[in-house]
Amino acid sequence: MPDGEKEPRAATRRVTLAEVARRAGVSQTTASFVLSGRREEMRISAQVEAKILRAVEETGYRPNVVSRSLRTGSSHTIGFVSDTVATTPFAGHLIWGALDAAREQGRLLLIAETEGDAELETQLVETMRDRQVEGIVLASMYTRWANVPRALLGGPSVLLNALSKKETSVPSVIPDEAEAGRCAARLLLEAGHREGIYVVGVGVDPVRTPKGSVAACERLAGIEEAFGREGVRLSGGAFLGDWQPHGGYEATRGILSSRKQVRALICFNDRVSVGAYQAVADAGLEVARDVSVVSFDDEPVASWLRPGLTSVALPHYELGRKAIEVLLALDGASGSGKVHRVEMPLRVRESVGRSGAGLDRPARRAAK
Repeated sequence: MPDGEKEPRAATRRVTLAEVARRAGVSQTTASFVLSGRREEMRISAQVEAKILRAVEETGYRPNVVSRSLRTGSSHTIGFVSDTVATTPFAGHLIWGALDAAREQGRLLLIAETEGDAELETQLVETMRDRQVEGIVLASMYTRWANVPRALLGGPSVLLNALSKKETSVPSVIPDEAEAGRCAARLLLEAGHREGIYVVGVGVDPVRTPKGSVAACERLAGIEEAFGREGVRLSGGAFLGDWQPHGGYEATRGILSSRKQVRALICFNDRVSVGAYQAVADAGLEVARDVSVVSFDDEPVASWLRPGLTSVALPHYELGRKAIEVLLALDGASGSGKVHRVEMPLRVRESVGRSGAGLDRPARRAAK
Protein backbone atom coordinates (compact mmCIF):
# COMPACT_ATOMS: atom_id res chain seq x y z
CA MET A 1 0.00 0.00 0.00
CA PRO A 2 1.47 3.44 -0.98
CA ASP A 3 2.77 5.65 1.83
CA GLY A 4 0.20 8.03 3.25
CA GLU A 5 -2.80 5.94 2.25
CA LYS A 6 -5.01 4.50 4.93
CA GLU A 7 -6.16 0.91 4.84
CA PRO A 8 -9.86 0.71 3.95
CA ARG A 9 -11.95 0.20 7.06
CA ALA A 10 -13.89 -3.04 7.15
CA ALA A 11 -17.66 -2.79 7.07
CA THR A 12 -19.08 -2.46 10.58
CA ARG A 13 -21.12 -5.47 11.63
CA ARG A 14 -24.66 -4.60 12.75
CA VAL A 15 -25.21 -5.19 16.47
CA THR A 16 -28.23 -7.42 17.12
CA LEU A 17 -30.97 -7.01 19.69
CA ALA A 18 -29.90 -10.33 21.23
CA GLU A 19 -26.45 -8.86 21.97
CA VAL A 20 -28.03 -5.82 23.63
CA ALA A 21 -30.18 -8.11 25.77
CA ARG A 22 -27.19 -10.23 26.83
CA ARG A 23 -25.18 -7.15 27.77
CA ALA A 24 -28.08 -5.80 29.85
CA GLY A 25 -28.73 -9.20 31.44
CA VAL A 26 -32.36 -9.38 30.28
CA SER A 27 -34.37 -11.39 27.79
CA GLN A 28 -34.57 -10.30 24.16
CA THR A 29 -38.34 -9.86 24.58
CA THR A 30 -37.83 -7.47 27.50
CA ALA A 31 -35.31 -5.44 25.49
CA SER A 32 -37.76 -5.32 22.56
CA PHE A 33 -40.59 -4.05 24.78
CA VAL A 34 -38.41 -1.28 26.20
CA LEU A 35 -37.09 -0.12 22.83
CA SER A 36 -40.59 -0.07 21.33
CA GLY A 37 -41.85 2.21 24.13
CA ARG A 38 -43.93 -0.42 25.93
CA ARG A 39 -42.09 -0.46 29.27
CA GLU A 40 -44.98 0.79 31.39
CA GLU A 41 -47.52 -1.33 29.54
CA MET A 42 -45.46 -4.47 30.22
CA ARG A 43 -44.64 -3.35 33.81
CA ILE A 44 -40.89 -3.29 33.31
CA SER A 45 -39.02 -1.31 35.96
CA ALA A 46 -37.20 1.94 35.27
CA GLN A 47 -33.98 0.32 36.50
CA VAL A 48 -34.22 -2.42 33.86
CA GLU A 49 -34.99 0.19 31.22
CA ALA A 50 -31.86 2.15 32.21
CA LYS A 51 -29.71 -1.00 31.87
CA ILE A 52 -31.08 -1.69 28.41
CA LEU A 53 -30.59 1.90 27.22
CA ARG A 54 -27.04 1.86 28.57
CA ALA A 55 -26.37 -1.35 26.66
CA VAL A 56 -27.74 0.26 23.50
CA GLU A 57 -25.35 3.18 23.91
CA GLU A 58 -22.36 0.99 24.66
CA THR A 59 -22.91 -1.37 21.72
CA GLY A 60 -24.04 1.25 19.19
CA TYR A 61 -27.20 -0.75 18.47
CA ARG A 62 -29.49 0.52 15.71
CA PRO A 63 -32.87 -1.12 15.02
CA ASN A 64 -33.29 -2.96 11.72
CA VAL A 65 -35.74 -0.70 9.91
CA VAL A 66 -36.56 -3.28 7.23
CA SER A 67 -37.46 -5.92 9.78
CA ARG A 68 -39.50 -3.45 11.79
CA SER A 69 -41.42 -2.32 8.71
CA LEU A 70 -42.29 -5.93 7.86
CA ARG A 71 -43.49 -6.43 11.43
CA THR A 72 -45.45 -3.18 11.80
CA GLY A 73 -46.46 -2.50 8.19
CA SER A 74 -44.87 0.97 8.36
CA SER A 75 -41.52 1.94 6.83
CA HIS A 76 -41.39 5.44 8.38
CA THR A 77 -40.64 6.58 4.83
CA ILE A 78 -42.46 9.21 2.75
CA GLY A 79 -42.42 9.22 -1.04
CA PHE A 80 -41.78 12.53 -2.82
CA VAL A 81 -42.48 12.38 -6.57
CA SER A 82 -42.05 15.54 -8.65
CA ASP A 83 -41.84 16.63 -12.27
CA THR A 84 -38.68 18.78 -12.26
CA VAL A 85 -38.47 20.14 -8.71
CA ALA A 86 -35.34 18.20 -7.73
CA THR A 87 -33.34 19.50 -10.72
CA THR A 88 -34.44 23.14 -10.44
CA PRO A 89 -32.41 25.23 -7.96
CA PHE A 90 -35.13 27.83 -7.33
CA ALA A 91 -37.87 25.34 -6.42
CA GLY A 92 -35.46 23.04 -4.61
CA HIS A 93 -36.52 24.72 -1.38
CA LEU A 94 -39.74 22.68 -1.70
CA ILE A 95 -37.63 19.58 -1.06
CA TRP A 96 -35.60 21.31 1.65
CA GLY A 97 -38.77 22.15 3.60
CA ALA A 98 -40.16 18.63 3.12
CA LEU A 99 -36.87 17.05 4.23
CA ASP A 100 -36.74 19.12 7.42
CA ALA A 101 -40.36 18.40 8.34
CA ALA A 102 -39.96 14.67 7.63
CA ARG A 103 -36.74 14.40 9.66
CA GLU A 104 -38.33 16.16 12.63
CA GLN A 105 -41.03 13.48 12.62
CA GLY A 106 -38.53 10.61 12.35
CA ARG A 107 -39.27 9.94 8.68
CA LEU A 108 -37.04 9.46 5.67
CA LEU A 109 -37.91 11.15 2.37
CA LEU A 110 -37.61 8.99 -0.76
CA ILE A 111 -37.30 11.36 -3.75
CA ALA A 112 -37.98 10.56 -7.41
CA GLU A 113 -38.36 12.70 -10.54
CA THR A 114 -40.52 12.16 -13.64
CA GLU A 115 -39.49 15.00 -16.02
CA GLY A 116 -43.22 15.35 -16.71
CA ASP A 117 -43.65 11.77 -18.00
CA ALA A 118 -47.16 10.69 -16.89
CA GLU A 119 -46.46 6.98 -17.39
CA LEU A 120 -43.26 7.19 -15.33
CA GLU A 121 -45.14 9.13 -12.66
CA THR A 122 -47.63 6.27 -12.27
CA GLN A 123 -44.83 3.68 -12.16
CA LEU A 124 -42.96 5.61 -9.46
CA VAL A 125 -46.07 6.04 -7.32
CA GLU A 126 -46.85 2.31 -7.59
CA THR A 127 -43.24 1.39 -6.77
CA MET A 128 -43.31 3.56 -3.65
CA ARG A 129 -46.58 2.00 -2.56
CA ASP A 130 -44.93 -1.42 -2.99
CA ARG A 131 -42.16 -0.25 -0.66
CA GLN A 132 -44.78 0.51 2.00
CA VAL A 133 -44.20 4.26 2.23
CA GLU A 134 -46.50 5.92 4.75
CA GLY A 135 -47.72 8.37 2.15
CA ILE A 136 -46.80 10.16 -1.06
CA VAL A 137 -46.34 13.83 -1.93
CA LEU A 138 -46.85 14.50 -5.64
CA ALA A 139 -45.13 17.81 -6.34
CA SER A 140 -45.02 20.23 -9.27
CA MET A 141 -42.44 22.83 -10.22
CA TYR A 142 -45.16 25.36 -11.11
CA THR A 143 -48.63 25.65 -9.62
CA ARG A 144 -50.83 23.82 -12.12
CA TRP A 145 -53.91 21.68 -12.64
CA ALA A 146 -52.96 18.02 -12.45
CA ASN A 147 -54.43 14.67 -13.40
CA VAL A 148 -54.23 12.60 -10.23
CA PRO A 149 -52.90 9.12 -11.10
CA ARG A 150 -55.14 6.30 -9.91
CA ALA A 151 -52.20 4.80 -8.01
CA LEU A 152 -52.06 7.89 -5.80
CA LEU A 153 -55.51 7.07 -4.43
CA GLY A 154 -54.26 3.82 -2.90
CA GLY A 155 -53.21 5.45 0.35
CA PRO A 156 -52.47 8.79 2.07
CA SER A 157 -51.25 11.37 -0.43
CA VAL A 158 -50.96 15.12 -0.97
CA LEU A 159 -50.64 17.29 -4.06
CA LEU A 160 -47.94 19.94 -3.64
CA ASN A 161 -48.08 23.02 -5.85
CA ALA A 162 -50.91 21.44 -7.83
CA LEU A 163 -54.70 21.21 -7.90
CA SER A 164 -56.64 18.19 -9.11
CA LYS A 165 -58.55 18.66 -12.38
CA LYS A 166 -61.30 16.39 -11.04
CA GLU A 167 -62.97 16.15 -7.66
CA THR A 168 -60.83 13.93 -5.46
CA SER A 169 -60.12 13.08 -1.84
CA VAL A 170 -56.45 14.08 -2.22
CA PRO A 171 -55.70 17.37 -0.40
CA SER A 172 -53.58 20.08 -2.04
CA VAL A 173 -50.98 22.51 -0.71
CA ILE A 174 -50.48 25.59 -2.90
CA PRO A 175 -49.26 29.20 -2.54
CA ASP A 176 -52.01 31.76 -1.88
CA GLU A 177 -51.74 33.40 -5.30
CA ALA A 178 -54.99 35.36 -5.03
CA GLU A 179 -53.89 37.02 -1.80
CA ALA A 180 -50.51 37.72 -3.42
CA GLY A 181 -52.34 39.63 -6.16
CA ARG A 182 -54.29 41.59 -3.58
CA CYS A 183 -51.05 42.32 -1.74
CA ALA A 184 -49.38 43.75 -4.87
CA ALA A 185 -52.40 45.91 -5.61
CA ARG A 186 -52.65 47.22 -2.04
CA LEU A 187 -48.99 48.18 -2.13
CA LEU A 188 -49.57 50.41 -5.17
CA LEU A 189 -52.73 51.89 -3.65
CA GLU A 190 -50.84 52.75 -0.46
CA ALA A 191 -48.24 54.55 -2.60
CA GLY A 192 -51.04 56.66 -4.11
CA HIS A 193 -51.30 54.90 -7.49
CA ARG A 194 -54.85 54.94 -8.86
CA GLU A 195 -54.37 55.31 -12.60
CA GLY A 196 -51.91 54.38 -15.31
CA ILE A 197 -51.46 50.87 -13.86
CA TYR A 198 -50.68 48.03 -16.29
CA VAL A 199 -50.12 44.30 -15.85
CA VAL A 200 -47.35 42.58 -17.82
CA GLY A 201 -47.79 38.86 -18.45
CA VAL A 202 -51.57 38.62 -18.82
CA GLY A 203 -54.24 40.40 -20.83
CA VAL A 204 -57.20 42.10 -19.19
CA ASP A 205 -59.51 43.12 -22.05
CA PRO A 206 -60.28 40.41 -22.88
CA VAL A 207 -58.71 38.35 -20.12
CA ARG A 208 -55.89 36.17 -21.45
CA THR A 209 -53.60 34.01 -19.34
CA PRO A 210 -50.99 31.36 -20.19
CA LYS A 211 -52.70 28.00 -20.68
CA GLY A 212 -52.98 25.98 -17.49
CA SER A 213 -51.43 28.66 -15.27
CA VAL A 214 -53.15 28.70 -11.89
CA ALA A 215 -50.84 31.50 -10.73
CA ALA A 216 -51.80 33.81 -13.62
CA CYS A 217 -55.55 33.41 -13.06
CA GLU A 218 -55.44 33.79 -9.30
CA ARG A 219 -52.95 36.67 -9.25
CA LEU A 220 -55.05 38.64 -11.74
CA ALA A 221 -58.26 37.91 -9.81
CA GLY A 222 -56.65 39.14 -6.58
CA ILE A 223 -55.33 42.32 -8.24
CA GLU A 224 -58.70 43.22 -9.75
CA GLU A 225 -60.52 42.46 -6.51
CA ALA A 226 -58.30 44.76 -4.43
CA PHE A 227 -58.47 47.58 -7.00
CA GLY A 228 -62.21 47.11 -7.44
CA ARG A 229 -62.82 47.72 -3.74
CA GLU A 230 -61.23 51.16 -4.18
CA GLY A 231 -62.92 51.97 -7.48
CA VAL A 232 -59.67 51.59 -9.42
CA ARG A 233 -59.38 49.87 -12.80
CA LEU A 234 -56.34 48.51 -14.56
CA SER A 235 -55.42 50.65 -17.55
CA GLY A 236 -54.41 47.63 -19.60
CA GLY A 237 -52.37 44.48 -19.84
CA ALA A 238 -49.91 42.72 -22.11
CA PHE A 239 -50.36 38.98 -22.59
CA LEU A 240 -47.20 36.85 -22.70
CA GLY A 241 -47.24 33.17 -23.53
CA ASP A 242 -43.86 32.74 -21.85
CA TRP A 243 -42.83 34.85 -18.85
CA GLN A 244 -39.24 35.61 -19.82
CA PRO A 245 -37.13 38.83 -19.95
CA HIS A 246 -37.44 39.28 -23.73
CA GLY A 247 -41.23 39.22 -23.53
CA GLY A 248 -41.23 41.62 -20.59
CA TYR A 249 -39.02 44.01 -22.52
CA GLU A 250 -41.14 44.00 -25.69
CA ALA A 251 -44.42 44.28 -23.77
CA THR A 252 -43.22 47.16 -21.59
CA ARG A 253 -41.71 48.90 -24.61
CA GLY A 254 -45.10 48.70 -26.31
CA ILE A 255 -46.94 50.06 -23.26
CA LEU A 256 -44.53 52.99 -22.88
CA SER A 257 -44.67 53.88 -26.59
CA SER A 258 -48.48 54.03 -26.61
CA ARG A 259 -48.39 57.69 -25.44
CA LYS A 260 -50.68 56.80 -22.59
CA GLN A 261 -50.05 57.67 -18.97
CA VAL A 262 -47.96 54.90 -17.40
CA ARG A 263 -47.42 55.15 -13.65
CA ALA A 264 -47.00 51.54 -12.49
CA LEU A 265 -46.38 48.05 -13.80
CA ILE A 266 -47.35 44.78 -12.14
CA CYS A 267 -45.10 42.14 -13.70
CA PHE A 268 -46.26 38.57 -13.31
CA ASN A 269 -42.83 37.24 -12.41
CA ASP A 270 -39.32 38.56 -11.79
CA ARG A 271 -37.95 37.47 -15.16
CA VAL A 272 -40.58 39.62 -16.86
CA SER A 273 -39.50 42.46 -14.57
CA VAL A 274 -35.90 42.21 -15.81
CA GLY A 275 -37.13 43.02 -19.33
CA ALA A 276 -39.43 45.74 -18.01
CA TYR A 277 -36.54 47.44 -16.20
CA GLN A 278 -34.55 47.55 -19.45
CA ALA A 279 -37.48 48.97 -21.42
CA VAL A 280 -38.05 51.69 -18.81
CA ALA A 281 -34.37 52.65 -18.95
CA ASP A 282 -34.39 52.68 -22.79
CA ALA A 283 -37.33 55.09 -22.63
CA GLY A 284 -35.22 57.55 -20.61
CA LEU A 285 -37.23 56.87 -17.45
CA GLU A 286 -36.34 55.56 -14.02
CA VAL A 287 -37.92 52.71 -12.10
CA ALA A 288 -39.62 53.96 -8.92
CA ARG A 289 -39.20 57.66 -9.74
CA ASP A 290 -41.17 57.57 -13.01
CA VAL A 291 -42.63 54.07 -13.19
CA SER A 292 -43.21 51.88 -10.17
CA VAL A 293 -42.71 48.15 -10.62
CA VAL A 294 -43.97 45.32 -8.40
CA SER A 295 -43.54 41.66 -9.20
CA PHE A 296 -44.01 38.06 -8.02
CA ASP A 297 -41.85 35.04 -7.03
CA ASP A 298 -38.85 36.84 -5.43
CA GLU A 299 -36.22 34.99 -7.41
CA PRO A 300 -32.57 35.82 -6.56
CA VAL A 301 -32.44 38.37 -9.41
CA ALA A 302 -34.97 40.56 -7.58
CA SER A 303 -32.43 41.66 -5.00
CA TRP A 304 -29.73 42.24 -7.66
CA LEU A 305 -31.71 44.64 -9.84
CA ARG A 306 -31.20 48.37 -9.23
CA PRO A 307 -33.31 49.67 -7.71
CA GLY A 308 -34.09 46.46 -5.83
CA LEU A 309 -37.30 44.85 -7.06
CA THR A 310 -40.27 44.63 -4.70
CA SER A 311 -41.70 41.14 -5.15
CA VAL A 312 -44.27 38.85 -3.53
CA ALA A 313 -42.29 35.70 -2.72
CA LEU A 314 -43.13 32.10 -3.47
CA PRO A 315 -42.78 30.35 -0.06
CA HIS A 316 -41.17 27.16 -1.38
CA TYR A 317 -39.69 26.04 1.94
CA GLU A 318 -42.96 26.58 3.81
CA LEU A 319 -44.89 24.75 1.07
CA GLY A 320 -42.65 21.70 1.44
CA ARG A 321 -43.05 21.66 5.21
CA LYS A 322 -46.81 22.10 5.00
CA ALA A 323 -47.18 19.19 2.57
CA ILE A 324 -45.49 16.80 5.02
CA GLU A 325 -47.54 18.12 7.94
CA VAL A 326 -50.80 17.66 6.01
CA LEU A 327 -49.76 14.17 4.90
CA LEU A 328 -48.86 12.95 8.39
CA ALA A 329 -52.04 14.48 9.83
CA LEU A 330 -54.06 12.16 7.56
CA ASP A 331 -52.84 9.28 9.79
CA GLY A 332 -53.60 6.59 7.22
CA ALA A 333 -56.82 8.17 5.96
CA SER A 334 -57.34 9.25 2.35
CA GLY A 335 -58.10 12.93 3.04
CA SER A 336 -60.98 15.22 2.15
CA GLY A 337 -59.69 17.07 -0.90
CA LYS A 338 -59.13 20.25 1.12
CA VAL A 339 -56.96 22.97 -0.44
CA HIS A 340 -54.37 24.41 1.97
CA ARG A 341 -53.06 27.84 0.91
CA VAL A 342 -49.71 29.09 2.18
CA GLU A 343 -49.09 32.82 2.56
CA MET A 344 -46.77 34.50 0.04
CA PRO A 345 -44.72 37.14 1.90
CA LEU A 346 -44.05 40.58 0.43
CA ARG A 347 -40.36 41.48 -0.01
CA VAL A 348 -40.28 45.28 -0.05
CA ARG A 349 -37.32 46.90 -1.84
CA GLU A 350 -37.01 50.19 -3.76
CA SER A 351 -38.97 49.71 -7.01
CA VAL A 352 -42.23 51.35 -5.89
CA GLY A 353 -42.33 55.13 -5.57
CA ARG A 354 -44.99 57.58 -4.51
CA SER A 355 -47.47 58.52 -7.20
CA GLY A 356 -46.49 61.77 -8.93
CA ALA A 357 -42.89 61.75 -7.69
CA GLY A 358 -41.42 62.03 -11.17
CA LEU A 359 -44.19 63.77 -13.12
CA ASP A 360 -42.20 66.98 -13.56
CA ARG A 361 -39.24 65.17 -15.12
CA PRO A 362 -39.03 65.24 -18.95
CA ALA A 363 -38.66 61.80 -20.53
CA ARG A 364 -37.75 60.37 -23.88
CA ARG A 365 -40.43 58.09 -25.28
CA ALA A 366 -39.49 54.58 -26.33
CA ALA A 367 -38.99 54.23 -30.07
CA LYS A 368 -41.76 52.43 -31.87
